[in-house]
Amino acid sequence: MVSVVQKVAIDCSDAYELACFWSEVTGCPLHPQDGPGDQEIQVMLPEGPLLHFNQVPEPKTAKNRIHLCLRPTTSREEETERLLALGATLVTDRREPGGAGWAVLADPEGNEFCVLRSESDRAATAS
Repeated sequence: MVSVVQKVAIDCSDAYELACFWSEVTGCPLHPQDGPGDQEIQVMLPEGPLLHFNQVPEPKTAKNRIHLCLRPTTSREEETERLLALGATLVTDRREPGGAGWAVLADPEGNEFCVLRSESDRAATAS
């Protein structure tokens, strides 16, 4: 017997606003029954667990112990710039001159996540 990961829960102060940000990041819709003012909102990923946003009263106070790692379909640099334009902030730049590494960003509520190299980025540096 095993357990299947159903949701990745993310605590936040405004579930709808943060879910809308992540809907833009992933290109995936919100659950059709979720809307502004709801305490819980889900982003419907096509595969794997849902992103589940829980509205909580306490603010984020420390670095995430679990975070999302994104592998873009475009280049890492293009995706990093797109996410910054959506409202993310750069936390730590771990990109290396030879193309390896990743960028650590934070969503509008300060939850850290990583942008990894795309498959095309990886192929270009493997040659």
